[in-house]
Amino acid sequence: MTVHDVAPLLPSIAELRDHCRALAMLDAILSPEWEMRYHSFDAAWDTGEEMASLRNGSGDEYAIVFSGAGAFVRGFDHESPMSPYGPGGSKPWPGVVDEVPEVFRPYVEEPAFCDEDGVPVATVCLWRGAGDDAWRHGPVDLPADREDADGASYLFELLTDRSPEAFRAFAEDYYEVPVDLDAVRHIKALRPLTPEVVATLNADVTIEGLAEDVAGIGYPQGGA
Repeated sequence: MTVHDVAPLLPSIAELRDHCRALAMLDAILSPEWEMRYHSFDAAWDTGEEMASLRNGSGDEYAIVFSGAGAFVRGFDHESPMSPYGPGGSKPWPGVVDEVPEVFRPYVEEPAFCDEDGVPVATVCLWRGAGDDAWRHGPVDLPADREDADGASYLFELLTDRSPEAFRAFAEDYYEVPVDLDAVRHIKALRPLTPEVVATLNADVTIEGLAEDVAGIGYPQGGA
């Protein structure tokens, strides 16, 4: 599965934003140390901008910027044959970022998403304007010998399968702990945290201890 297959499986911008906040909250509970988390969400990344991110600790990552203009998605699979560090020199694979609309171009050139030489660190890219009815991507000519050449299938697996069951399977494998499905459903629905839900996922974490994460993620509190 590549960007061509992933694009039609992504939800609306609003649904994706909520889903990313839930993933970040779940990871904050399961992994109190921020550096060890797989998913994160910064509700105040920049003025009028929020960012969801993934880091697997092995060099693979994605970043999703939500703004008034819509949403911009950048993913990087360090083992992809489409890496900008291939034999052709340090530059993005043809078509990955070439046709990103002007309103999203600042994110292509964003220093946080580029290497020290200003090369965009990306093997896959998608975007959706606030008024668009679908996710879009460039005219990427994918390598013929890899069905997952751009890393989209692996990077975005929890964005295309947004079920609580999919997250539980991931978390039990990644964090190597049992994960309660009802607690996952509670947070996936963005219901306010309760001591019981938090303790069910991680007995060593309290709501009080999560206060900074809740605020940083923008997770609903009380009746919000």
